[in-house]
Amino acid sequence: MQPPQEEAHRDSAGDTQWSRPECQAWTGTLLLGTCLLYCARASMPICTVSMSQDFGWNKKEAGIVLSSFFWGYCLTQVVGGHLGDRIGGEKVILLSASAWGSITAVTPLLAHLGSAHLAFMTFSRILMGLLQGVYFPALTSLLSRKVRESERAFTYSTVGAGSQFGTLLTGAVGSLLLEWYSWQSVFYFSGSLTLLWVWYVYRYLLSEKDLVPASGVLAPGLLVSRHNRVPWRRLFQKPAVWAAVFSQLSAACSFFVLLSWLPTFFKETFPDAKGWIFNVVPWLVAIPASVFSGCLSDHLINQGYRAITVRKLMQGMGLGLSSVFALCLGHTSSFSKSVVFASASICLQTFNHSGISVNIQDLAPSCAGFLFGVANTAGALAGVVGVCLGGYLIETTGSWTCLFNLVAIISNLGLCTFLLFGQAQRVDLSPTREDL
Repeated sequence: MQPPQEEAHRDSAGDTQWSRPECQAWTGTLLLGTCLLYCARASMPICTVSMSQDFGWNKKEAGIVLSSFFWGYCLTQVVGGHLGDRIGGEKVILLSASAWGSITAVTPLLAHLGSAHLAFMTFSRILMGLLQGVYFPALTSLLSRKVRESERAFTYSTVGAGSQFGTLLTGAVGSLLLEWYSWQSVFYFSGSLTLLWVWYVYRYLLSEKDLVPASGVLAPGLLVSRHNRVPWRRLFQKPAVWAAVFSQLSAACSFFVLLSWLPTFFKETFPDAKGWIFNVVPWLVAIPASVFSGCLSDHLINQGYRAITVRKLMQGMGLGLSSVFALCLGHTSSFSKSVVFASASICLQTFNHSGISVNIQDLAPSCAGFLFGVANTAGALAGVVGVCLGGYLIETTGSWTCLFNLVAIISNLGLCTFLLFGQAQRVDLSPTREDL
């Protein structure tokens, strides 16, 4: 007879967990998928300076293009999590990746369809946001069902390291492509790699019974049985859920602001510096940091520390300490120190993967995709405001200090909320089973 907690987990998951070889294969594949997600996403920030010169954009117009990604990104988070919970996160990820890979590859063509370059690029970024918005909620749903709790932080942080690896890859290769060819080649590069990854997953990891025809995938996914119905009211009556949502909002917004504006900050503040240095180094050091945070988190829990204590420690590093180094960026004129501060801030932000991202799975493994979708929707909305506000502040004040002050304020508001109200007990069980 299964213990009550394990039985409850099986009831909520509805899927068998991966064996160790399967987990290793999927972890590596999803790491690469997350890498390519960010390759496509970071292509525009890397190319913004060159595109602004070609099309005559000022900072406000560039801010509109950069932030428009989040207009679409915030609209599909909940849908992606819901579909992941119902039909399987791997199917949602595969379908969305095939679409965003295609859009990325044809972005240079869209830019030259007519004279309204700003409108076409804004539209393409909104569409990119719509397609990529389902990825992390579907990923959260997939891992919460398929990965053992004792290995969840390591798996999620390893897969999450793909965000830094992807930005690193785009920064390194993109800088060379910009120098050797043109900004169009950056989009061709990231789009074609994504489509190659889609083919690999389709060919080697998904069996025929797992594949759902694209034309029919939405209908069965939206059919919600009584057993699988999301406990909306119960979830949002819990302060811990609101703390998780607000902390994820803060983490996402801070990261999006830095991701969008750091390339321009270095390009304008240090015009003679090599692009590959500031586009590569911060993301290079962040990769081992993300994996280390997962190993540390799982080790502390296995040593007997309470899960919520470990989650709050990770958030203290990911939001609190990282914001200190972001503040330092606005108060130095040294290129080497700026690279160190940017690297430290980005590096420490990866600890969020082992903090709030896993805490959402702690709270509601049966509907983790849905709840993460809600939290990331809030983060994407904040990202729209944060990136636009950052461009406005830079344009009106002529100083980058205000941008980094904004990042620090947002980060510490989220940290304080999580420290006060964060919990790790399940809240998705019925009242008769909550204490099992």
